Amino acid sequence: MVGAGGLHLTVQRREFQAQVPTWFPVDEDLTVLGSGVVEIALGAAFLALPGKRRLVGGLLAAFFVLVFPGNVAQYLEGTDAFGLDTDRKRLVRLFFQPLLVLWALYGGGWLRRRQRSEPSLRR
Repeated sequence: MVGAGGLHLTVQRREFQAQVPTWFPVDEDLTVLGSGVVEIALGAAFLALPGKRRLVGGLLAAFFVLVFPGNVAQYLEGTDAFGLDTDRKRLVRLFFQPLLVLWALYGGGWLRRRQRSEPSLRR
């Protein structure tokens, strides 16, 4: 996430701008910069705050859900970016977004079973 966020702010900024839907009411560059900062913050928090992994994992999952309409728009509008230059490639990509959501939830501990504490063996 930190690396992807850094790419938003630097060398792949134009590619990310191409993915902002035409109907989104915020300037493409501002959207890309803002989402890059959010990605850096969430990625850094996930690493630096292990006690908050559940919270950060939930926020990451929400982030992946919030950016999904941009991926759908890229498919519907036929926008080329990141090598996604055919409708088929753009469509296949859509099926990977739920995996990112699941990855964030798993990393945050949302999908793991809670272990019950063992009963005391005192007599």
